[in-house]
Amino acid sequence: METAEIPKIKPRRIKPKIVRNERKGVQTWRFWIQTGFVALCFWIGVEFYLFLQYLDSGGATALVNRPPGVEGFLPISSLMSWFYFALTGTIHSAHPAGFFIFLAIVAISLLFGKTFCSWLCPIGFLSEMIAEVGEKVLGRRLKMPRWLDYPLRSLKYLLLAFFAVSIFTMSLAALKAFLDSEYNIVADIKMYHWFANLSGVGLGVIAFLLVASFFYRGFWCRYLCPYGALLGVTSLLSPNKIKRNPVSCIDCGLCAKACPSNIKVDKVQTVLSDECHTCMSCVDACPVADTLDLTLVGTKKRWQPRWVAIGIVVLFMSITGAAMVSGYWQNQVTMEQYQQLNKNLERFGHPGM
Repeated sequence: METAEIPKIKPRRIKPKIVRNERKGVQTWRFWIQTGFVALCFWIGVEFYLFLQYLDSGGATALVNRPPGVEGFLPISSLMSWFYFALTGTIHSAHPAGFFIFLAIVAISLLFGKTFCSWLCPIGFLSEMIAEVGEKVLGRRLKMPRWLDYPLRSLKYLLLAFFAVSIFTMSLAALKAFLDSEYNIVADIKMYHWFANLSGVGLGVIAFLLVASFFYRGFWCRYLCPYGALLGVTSLLSPNKIKRNPVSCIDCGLCAKACPSNIKVDKVQTVLSDECHTCMSCVDACPVADTLDLTLVGTKKRWQPRWVAIGIVVLFMSITGAAMVSGYWQNQVTMEQYQQLNKNLERFGHPGM
């Protein structure tokens, strides 16, 4: 008995749908947010400089109050303030703005991933600009050999572990003594003078980091920044992840090529990496609609790039704005106290040294 030949069924080919215009251009959003945040940091720096000029002149120059935003550059003191808050339920009065800036940065990381590094951090922005120049000059993006990349990436976690162990093993009395110390109160002033009067070693380290960033994108961020290490850990807890739809993916590899962290986005369905900054360069590079997006895990909810941008800015401004409205933005140090402390700045070494 003859049997009819069963016709072969060809797999249904999905016709790629070109990305709609509103889903593109996220890097433009990111650039302008970065630029705005750099401008804000620059303005804070100018105000802080004028504040120090007033102190150094003994009040002869125009009075400029200390900008609380400078505390964003004191992450160690902010982490200690959070540990103090966890133990006592009290926000320490020395650097309250730093407490809320730290909260805003971690909250953004928990919601959208490691976005502070690629959307707000001025050091990250500078590093990107240097890398862009380097790649144009060299004609390609250099990658650290894998055998060296992994050990170097561990350095920032070792630094984070050092700070974490040093802080979290302190007794409440020791923690309070440090936060109350004159050293901690003028930590921002001492930081300014350290950068304003760099030693040969300091200049050499900064020069090395600039040159390294020219050849290897994000050298400081990828290998040495303990802040980035902390946000890398918290970002893994974020419910939003970059997800790839393998059905509509055309395997063009453009997403992996665009990724500044060298993540093989085209080889995974969900990006689970502490090095993902949620810069969304891969999303911007994808030529097929609904194939690569920042997605709420366990759902099909895709974040439009503009809502990611708006969400980052609104969350940061809401938390820092709440500190301003509630009276926790300014510290309680008077101008007279700052003038007295500034006169004796050299005698304030690190407590215990």
